[in-house]
Parts: sequence; structure tokens; C-alpha cells
Amino acid sequence: MLANVMTRNFMRQARGTPGTCQAMTDPEYDIELIRRIAANEDAALRELYEAYGQRMYAYALHLTQTPAQAEDVVQDTLVTVWKSAGRFRGEGRVIAWLLGIVHNTAMKSLRHPSQPISDVMEETLVASEPLPEEQVYRNEQAQWIRRGLQSLSPKHRAVLELIFYQGMSLNEAADIMGCPVGTIKSRLSYSRQYLQGILSRSSQVEDWQ
Repeated sequence: MLANVMTRNFMRQARGTPGTCQAMTDPEYDIELIRRIAANEDAALRELYEAYGQRMYAYALHLTQTPAQAEDVVQDTLVTVWKSAGRFRGEGRVIAWLLGIVHNTAMKSLRHPSQPISDVMEETLVASEPLPEEQVYRNEQAQWIRRGLQSLSPKHRAVLELIFYQGMSLNEAADIMGCPVGTIKSRLSYSRQYLQGILSRSSQVEDWQ
């Protein structure tokens, strides 16, 4: 309970700042952060959030598709980190370990009925002013891709996020998702072909208009 209150408070205080220390992190610094967290040092958990909170939230959002649920996932992840930092063995990158916790936490949250897309997300799909024809076409393509991503399963979205946005290797993605590397390759190939098909269909629709 205390860990929940603590993480919620400093996430609120640090809102808008996660990721500001990311460029300063290195493997030794990250390991030291985990050691300090294991020693129940509040400031270390705050530093970890400032360094990696943005990436954790981005991954959670790709999986859950709702900002509120993604924030809950990040908060629950930080609570898990606070409680389990002493068990971190240092066999891989800290960010891979963190994203593994985010992944497992998000998968659990997705077992509940999904929430509708927020008004804020919907507003990002509609241009407020008329745009040039080329920009309109690009926006339409972006909407097709967005719909395609939403129609992919969380596991397929996770692979795309980990490989292309989080910069994880195939082995790291496999560890995070708890599956063989071959499964990661298969999901990655399927997702890329699926989205390419989405773009192809969007072009066909444009040709008919």
C-alpha cells in the first residue's frame, strides 16, 4: 500500500519530465540504481522513472491502447520494481528487465474488458484545418496504419514496439515476452506483412476515389 502511494505521488510530481535523464544512463549507473532501490532508497526509484518512465509508458500504451490504463500499468510496474529490485540478477539491460515487467503487467490488465478510445485519441485523427492534398493522403495512411495496429493482437503490437521503437534485440524481445526467438521472428514477419497489406489497401481505396 505504501509503495502504491509513493509511486503515485512522485509520478504526479514528475509528470512531463520522464525520459529527461535517459541520455545520462549507462549500464553501471542503471545497476547502481537498482541496488539503491533494493536498499529502499526512494530517490533511486524516482531517478529510474525519470530515466525510463517515458519508454515504459510508451510500451504500456502500445499494448493497452488507452492512456489511463497505460499509466496504471506503469504505476504497478514501479511497485513491482520497488518490491523485487533485490532479485535483479544483472544478466541483461535494466531497460529490458523493466519492459518485461511492463509487458507482464499489461497482459494481466488486458484480461479485463478493454476501455473505449479516449476523446483525446480520437481528436488526433481529425485535422482541425484543411491540409494540402499530399498531407491529407499521409493522414489517411496514418489512420489506416493506426487501425491496423489496433486490430493486431497485443502480442503482435508488442513485438513491433519492442523491436522498432524500444530498440530491443530479438533475444531481448524474446526474454521480455517469455517466448522463443523463433516466435518473435514469426510475429514480426506477420505484423510487417499485415501492415504492408493495410497500406496497399489504403492505396487501392485512394485509386478508386
